[in-house]
This record gives sequence, C-alpha cells and structure tokens, in this order.
Amino acid sequence: MSLVANTGKLAGRTLFITGASRGIGKAIALKAAKDGANVVIAAKTAEPHPKLPGTIYTAAEEIEALGGKALPCIVDVRDEKQVQKAVDDAAKKFNGIDILVNNASAITLTDTAHTDMKRYDLMHNINTRGTFLASKLCLPHLKNSNHAHILNLSPPLNMNPYWFSLHVAYTMAKYGMSMCVLGMAEEFKQFNIGVNALWPRTAIATAAIEMLTGDTSTSRKVDIVSDAAYVMLCKDPKTYTGNFALDDDIVTEAGVKDLTPYACDPSNVSNLLLDFFLNEPGWPTQPKSEVKKPQAGAGGQIPQLFDAISKTLSADLVKKTQAIYQFNVKGKEEGVWHIDLKNGDGSCGQGEPKSPPDATLTMDGANFADMFAGKLKPTTAFMMGKLKIAGDIQKAMKLEKMMKSLKNKV
Repeated sequence: MSLVANTGKLAGRTLFITGASRGIGKAIALKAAKDGANVVIAAKTAEPHPKLPGTIYTAAEEIEALGGKALPCIVDVRDEKQVQKAVDDAAKKFNGIDILVNNASAITLTDTAHTDMKRYDLMHNINTRGTFLASKLCLPHLKNSNHAHILNLSPPLNMNPYWFSLHVAYTMAKYGMSMCVLGMAEEFKQFNIGVNALWPRTAIATAAIEMLTGDTSTSRKVDIVSDAAYVMLCKDPKTYTGNFALDDDIVTEAGVKDLTPYACDPSNVSNLLLDFFLNEPGWPTQPKSEVKKPQAGAGGQIPQLFDAISKTLSADLVKKTQAIYQFNVKGKEEGVWHIDLKNGDGSCGQGEPKSPPDATLTMDGANFADMFAGKLKPTTAFMMGKLKIAGDIQKAMKLEKMMKSLKNKV
C-alpha cells in the first residue's frame, strides 16, 4: 500500500534498475511507472524460478499496465559486456538514462570460518563491483541528464565492530556499495548528479526475508521502500546528494503520519524486526566476549527446558530441520547444551554434540528461556545483539519454526 502520492515528476524519465524482476527493485519500478517513467529492468531472471515469482518479462508487463514503458534486459551485473549492452540498448530506446538504482545484491550470513570463497566472491562481485560497474557505465548518460540520480540500496556506514563480527564478508560487500555513495557523491557533484543510499529501518517482506526466517509478520511491505525511493528520486540532484537515508525517515518527512499500513501485520507494528547495521539504544558497541562466572545456587530453568524439548523430538522434525545446534548459555545457568536434529529421531542434552554443530548459539540464560517460551524470536534476538551465532545462520533461523511447535509444551 503506497502512502506517498505520485506527482508526475518522473514522467518521461528513464530509470535503469538492477535486480528489478522482483522485490524492492520491482516495487521501485512500479512506483515510477505510475508517473509514466521508462524503466530498464536489468536482471538475470528470464525464466521462471521454481520458488520465487517473477521474471524480467512479467515485471515489464506490470510496468506497462501502470502506464510506464519497459525494457527487459537479461543482465548479470558481474558481466561487464551484459551491463554495457543493456546501457547501450536503454540509451538507444529511450534516448538516454536519467536515474540508476543499484538494487541487485547477494547475501550469505556466515562467519569467517564458514564463508566459502565462492560465496565471498559472489557477494563482492554483485554488491560492490556490480554497483561500481553499473555506475561507471551509466555515467556518460547521467552527465547528459538534467535530473540525474544514482540510488544505492545500501546501509549507513556504521563502524560498530558488532556488525562486522557477525558476518564480515557480507558487511564488507554491502559497505562497498555505501562507500560508492560516499565517494561518487563528492566526485559527481561537478556533473549535478545526486548520489544517495537508502536502507530500510526494519525487515522488508521480500523473498530473501521469507527464506531466511520463514515469517514476514514482523516485517514491513516493500511499499515503504519504493515510496521512500520515489521521494528521493524526485528531489533536486544538485542539492540532494551524499545522504544515507532510512525509509521511514524519508516518508515521514514527506508527510506520512501513520506508518501502520506499511506493516505486514498491523498488530505487530510495535514489534517489528530491525534491519542490520542500525544501532538502537542498548545495543552492543562491540562483540560480547566476556564470560560470566556461574553463580552458586543458580536455578534449574535450562534443564527443565531441555527435558521438555526432548519430548518433542521426532524423525519428522529431523527430516525437516537437518541441523545440529550447540548452545553456549551464559549467566546464572552457564553451560553448554545441544540439540541434534540431523540424526535418527533427534536428541538433546547437556554438553557438546557428538558431531560438529552446524550453528553455535551464544546467549544469556534468561534470553534463552524466553526464546524457547516463544517470548523472543531468534531472528529478533540476533538482530538486537542478544544472540550471537557462529556457523550457518540460515540453519540457526530454522529454530524459529521448531520453537512454534514447542511453544505450548515448554
């Protein structure tokens, strides 16, 4: 649901959007199309994906149905020749390019030891190099526009070590996009090209979030990002450049008084999942490495939890999860526990698992109890710095689904 009215300011303008076949990229394309803009859909998806909806051709149909003009281009932003061809085709068809939106991005939330170099290269080649490449190749056309913008979907540069410690490879790849904003905003001032970054304050209901968490109830709709992008792209590029903006700040400044309609579940509007790289009061300023000593006379909440968990394990749960978890509990009930949901009918108990864990989760005992009681979601705990994860974060987030079945029993 768009809460920002279209003004027509992008009518006849040409937008080159990477990764525009679905998600945020497509939402920005559709918002611009309502003004009668020309949109170049530069994305890889030419054939339907078995799990994800949309192709460059279906996106083109939606753009034209709203009154825009579309040019679907098969583009892998890692391939210089493909990007150059799309830029050339766009300039030929629409007589130039006014706006570049660097939206294409790859994500792997793994720590250093668990990041294979193929995934490292993928993230850096798409996020950082792809953004630089598209900006470089669109530059000659942007120089000729009287309303030239580059907008990167990337976070504010936050030097809090916490965000590096969780997934240093991904952080570097996204910050590479943000450093393009920092440098190019200054470099391109002489050409009156506005270069800015936009980042969501909360999780956004895209295929990536659904794949990661299996749940979008604590997310906002893509409309808040497309509305914010529209407002930014309508501003005067001569004066609006070098900004690292958050979506809700932009739409609020534009006059939206109530953000509730943007929430996927309005009843969860005060419990939205915050996105990466944003500090909130009480968040750690550095990785938590201190170990608290166990205290005498500690209660036995954790053993009771694992006793309840043991009664819910089954071969079906093992088949669905296929992961081994180690829990390093801190605080009053300090200790190491495990859940094996990869072998046999599953097992759990105190101590390290017999096989190497897929994910190791470290958190305070009180938060651990809240997590298994359904009061604190693993994804929320992770984003808030209450949960540290080493290993495969995607598998760690599968715990969220398992905990739903435990909620009434633990």
